[in-house]
Amino acid sequence: QVQLVESGGGLVQPGDSLRLSCVVSGVPFDYCGIAWFRQAPGKEREGVSWISSNDEGTYYADSVKGRFTVTRDNAEKMVSLQMSGLKPEDTAVYYCAARIGVLSSDRWSHRENYVYWGQGTQVTVSS
Repeated sequence: QVQLVESGGGLVQPGDSLRLSCVVSGVPFDYCGIAWFRQAPGKEREGVSWISSNDEGTYYADSVKGRFTVTRDNAEKMVSLQMSGLKPEDTAVYYCAARIGVLSSDRWSHRENYVYWGQGTQVTVSS
């Protein structure tokens, strides 16, 4: 049984930092590329970041470049998203998603390319 479990969400103020984690089980993690998506109320789910299975490739949405950093720990089967300089527009439910294999820079943010999804964690940025 494949499980992706996100944690680390919460309520923060603009400019604050937050670290999300996604722990993966039931699938060969070393072969998985992992993405973070987010969905704000009334909006489409959008790709935030991607990290390749071999940790050699990362992609970011333009809206988070320079503020978010994605890393992975294959020993812990975990991917983290360090978010800094948070803005109210970052408010959303954040999901991690996994697939076996690589994705190109023009395909990583398409949700249909992912088989496995977590349940999401809420991030709220508000003063």
